[in-house]
Amino acid sequence: MKVRVVCRKLYDYVRYDLKEIAFPSSLPDPPHIKKRRKLTWAERFLVLKEASRLYAASWMRDIGPDLRPNDYKKTEEDEDNPNKVKSRKKEKEPSTLEDLAVAARGGMETLRPALQRVYMTRASAYRDALKSFIEGYQEGIQQIMDRKESQSQKESDKTNNST
Repeated sequence: MKVRVVCRKLYDYVRYDLKEIAFPSSLPDPPHIKKRRKLTWAERFLVLKEASRLYAASWMRDIGPDLRPNDYKKTEEDEDNPNKVKSRKKEKEPSTLEDLAVAARGGMETLRPALQRVYMTRASAYRDALKSFIEGYQEGIQQIMDRKESQSQKESDKTNNST
């Protein structure tokens, strides 16, 4: 009898608990998330083909209109319709991350100045924030000191008037 119970518990552990420990199930999606349909094998192949083409092209410095024709078609349509409100800037500055990625591909010689620019901008932002905090703190202290002076003057006026 005991052997049967032990075997059943061991079987249940392997069947349910061990599987959950080895391959944990994820939490269910929130209710507002819409499920996407599964891709067919042909669509998966097209996605893989496009991703590998863009990955191979990303090793070059400039990804131009020949590599991403769909993106450049959108900008041409925007130029054709000047009445539409443009949500993007025409010439967009590269982000810090993009700048560092390009610099990292160039080697240590190009990476060092890019990192120095990042550190200097962070240092200047930190310095400006600290300076504004100190100014605000000093203004707050000055206001408190003015209040105390006005209160002490009122008290001294009351004592002088009463005598």
